[in-house]
Amino acid sequence: MEITCYRDSEVSREARCLPATTYNLAITLLARCKNGQLFVPIRSMQYMAILDTEEFVFIDGEKKCWIDIAWRNFQPQARTALDQVVAYDVVFYGSHQGAIMTRLQREFPAALFALSKKDKLENSGRIIKFPGAKIK
Repeated sequence: MEITCYRDSEVSREARCLPATTYNLAITLLARCKNGQLFVPIRSMQYMAILDTEEFVFIDGEKKCWIDIAWRNFQPQARTALDQVVAYDVVFYGSHQGAIMTRLQREFPAALFALSKKDKLENSGRIIKFPGAKIK
């Protein structure tokens, strides 16, 4: 089973730097996933982060499968030590998402840390859709 995510046209793009602790933890957790994707619930924001080797995308719980923000083009090879920041591009797919980005920078590392405390990454499995089930 697959999850399909959609994105609107790019509204804007900015160069940013991710703290080494956040990047290193994300990559370490991603390496523990057999299927190459890591799902990180950011409960405090009602967002879901989906990580793979190329990008981290952030989806609002209300819009379900529409990507609001993507972090792409990570450049870990540019650093000379593991404790240095990692440059990347943030891509916005909607306007007025600066406040969301500010919160993601604070809440995403906390969500990664909470996920790292689990022995098994259950949410890194596959997504199952139950066809025909209706909720009344």
